[in-house]
Amino acid sequence: MTIHRSAATLAFCGLIGLASPSFAEQHADHHEGARVTKAEAILIPTKDSKVEGRITFTQDGERVKVHAVITGLTPGLHGFHVHEYGVWSEDGMAAGGHFNPAGHPHADVTVKERHVGDLGNITADESGKATLDLDDAILSLHGPHSILGRGVVVHEKADDLKSQPSGDAGGRLAVGTIGVSKP
Repeated sequence: MTIHRSAATLAFCGLIGLASPSFAEQHADHHEGARVTKAEAILIPTKDSKVEGRITFTQDGERVKVHAVITGLTPGLHGFHVHEYGVWSEDGMAAGGHFNPAGHPHADVTVKERHVGDLGNITADESGKATLDLDDAILSLHGPHSILGRGVVVHEKADDLKSQPSGDAGGRLAVGTIGVSKP
């Protein structure tokens, strides 16, 4: 473990208590006197990975706009999901499974009855950079579908969008905690 990763891990672990779902649920409607409208996750690479990035989530009425910029990937498709827990670990497994409060089967982001956390795939170019802009009606920063305090995971392989329970997307390359962001 490098000093950079150790410092990032310590900073990340210090934020876990503030970004936990129970904290987020208790304070989502009371943050600075207004509802939370923006959240952010900073991806931290898992062991032996160089994947990093930033994802922003902006509540816009009943929809959430997702903007992601991720680097350090191999070219091609990579599974991209919101997971149950905003917890980093060396293998990424502490993030749990896909966030799925309604108990729906795994599916593509375009399917109405899917895991809340199913965001499909991101596509990395030849330099290993992926950019995603998504507008989704199932994600939320409030209520039972709130992703605050959850984890965002980028996987090593493409999500096949059908294998149960998680799309056979392989190992976890990076994990970030979704926390309240300044609007």
